[in-house]
Amino acid sequence: MAPKYKIGQKVTVAVLKRLSARDSGLEQYAGQTGEVTNYHWVSPPMGEVFYVYTVRIGTSNKEVVLHEDEIELMRRKTSSRR
Repeated sequence: MAPKYKIGQKVTVAVLKRLSARDSGLEQYAGQTGEVTNYHWVSPPMGEVFYVYTVRIGTSNKEVVLHEDEIELMRRKTSSRR
């Protein structure tokens, strides 16, 4: 399974409806945009491969590590022409 996001891609930290213990520290970043700076794959015994991503938030030097389900590809704003 290939990674869903690539280094350099702009992403948004997902706004999660239900916070688990794993997600509790992410609430402060929900809805913010960032850039994928690195990723790693994890393959637990008898399990599926999954990826975690290092994301630099905004223009700061703050980096957070997020699971694939905690980020979304940043959508470009489309301008409407009349």
